[in-house]
Amino acid sequence: MKIPVVLSWSGGKDCAMALYELCCHADYEVVALLTTVSEEFKRISHHGVREELLELQAEAIGIPLDKIYLPSSNSHPCTNAVYEQIMGEAMGRYKRQGVETVGFGDLFLEDLRAWREKNLATIGMKAVFPLWKRPTSELAREIIALGFKGYLSCVEGKVGPGFAGRSFDNQLLSDLPAAIDPCGENGEFHTFVYAGPIFAQPLDIEVGQIVIRDGRYYADLLPSHASDTSVLTEAAIPPVR
Repeated sequence: MKIPVVLSWSGGKDCAMALYELCCHADYEVVALLTTVSEEFKRISHHGVREELLELQAEAIGIPLDKIYLPSSNSHPCTNAVYEQIMGEAMGRYKRQGVETVGFGDLFLEDLRAWREKNLATIGMKAVFPLWKRPTSELAREIIALGFKGYLSCVEGKVGPGFAGRSFDNQLLSDLPAAIDPCGENGEFHTFVYAGPIFAQPLDIEVGQIVIRDGRYYADLLPSHASDTSVLTEAAIPPVR
């Protein structure tokens, strides 16, 4: 019998690769994708991607999406204490349903892994890290070679202008400054994946406006049929908690 797993899901390349690895593993079955979404801004936390794209992505993958809404506003970003309370309640619901394992796409940040494992242990759950300690330069190229396609949705200012909205491909890896991790594991950039081996069909999306907020560049990714084409402003991007 396979071990049921709820996967922490941001819509980006690392969690997509983690899902791919778990799906290829005989011992695990991913039963849900768990994403945090800004309640006010209706965008994925940190990444700034529209909720509509998140829903289309999960539909194309074929795994149920569980959206956890975080209270946040420009004047009151969600605190860590509130985040831990909300996520603890969500994990408790899964545990009562018999799901005791949570998957993560983390690569090498020891403090982040320890924090996740500590929080899960308090309610009797455990974590699995399918990509842990994989060399990021090799992993980045493997993700591309497998056919995953995505755009950089959020880029820190230190990466440099012109990267937000670019495709995550081999040319991008060649163009990244030497000090930037190829997978952006230190938070240098975030991605949104729209095609790959876990998708039944690719999403039809396009890159809209680029805006700057708190020293980060955000690309407003849009479904090609988007009815909301309003001008994106800094105030429409959720603050980083």
